[in-house]
Amino acid sequence: MSQVPTTAVFSSISDVERETGVPKETLRVWERRYNFPQPERDGNGERMYPLEQVARLRVVKRLLDMGYRPGKIMQLSTEELSNMASKSGTGSIAGDAGDPVLRQCLAMIKAHQMHELRQKMAQSLLQLGLRRFVLELVAPLTTLVGETWAAGGLAIFEEHLFAEMLQSVMRNAIFSANQQVGHADAVPRILLTTVPQERHGLGLLMAEALFALEGAHCVSLGVQTPLADIVEAARVQRADIVALSFSSVMSPRAAVDNVIELQSRLGDRVQVWAGGSCAALARRQLGPNRVLDLHDIDAAVGRWRVQNSAVAT
Repeated sequence: MSQVPTTAVFSSISDVERETGVPKETLRVWERRYNFPQPERDGNGERMYPLEQVARLRVVKRLLDMGYRPGKIMQLSTEELSNMASKSGTGSIAGDAGDPVLRQCLAMIKAHQMHELRQKMAQSLLQLGLRRFVLELVAPLTTLVGETWAAGGLAIFEEHLFAEMLQSVMRNAIFSANQQVGHADAVPRILLTTVPQERHGLGLLMAEALFALEGAHCVSLGVQTPLADIVEAARVQRADIVALSFSSVMSPRAAVDNVIELQSRLGDRVQVWAGGSCAALARRQLGPNRVLDLHDIDAAVGRWRVQNSAVAT
């Protein structure tokens, strides 16, 4: 391997693991077995990955999540991989990609028209109301942006610009919802966060908005909270539920392990709920009442209140 050029932009193996969801050990195995990726070396001999290889790895991870085997796809070009990923979309996501509103929003992101997109989102929030805004616009748009980014259709900075804009819109909407329906003694008391391996927080914001509309008391810790700190925060905040979000960069096995470990530390009094595109893949192992889709939140809160009627009253 050659040494890293001083003027190029590279990512460390830890950065690649965070950005793609591919574990370091797997990257090393692929390097030996498939001759890809092919990292450079820095002055200390550490692996450093060019941006084009990171982009290709994102698409590889997307295809692996769809069921492809590494040996079948690893030698394909980034363009060939992206074509496979775009043709393999199924279900509502494939349909969402053809929605004219979502296409317009995606075009704004690619054109870096973030001010105009923010205005459009604010107008849509007023027209649809918070629940429909989250379920009918924010959720499918976030998925479309994530899949476009994974397929190489968006740069990392463009995905980050979108995330920052949407976080601002969502936080304002959540504040307004809490002013209207929330109060300090509301139940259930829900602590929202992600585990240390999960840095994506848009799923948390969508869930918090819907929990707020149900009159729950929400406390958000943001992303990447160590399990020990989640347990302590749940104790201090007297949480009834800890809600975790898992994006597609997390493996289902890691999601299952984190939920089980956290539940064992919290005990029986506090429930752990999980959501997100990765958690959906782990539904069979964790059970349907543990893994929630955004559409399930109102029913889940209702079930909790029935089962804990003494607390709720």
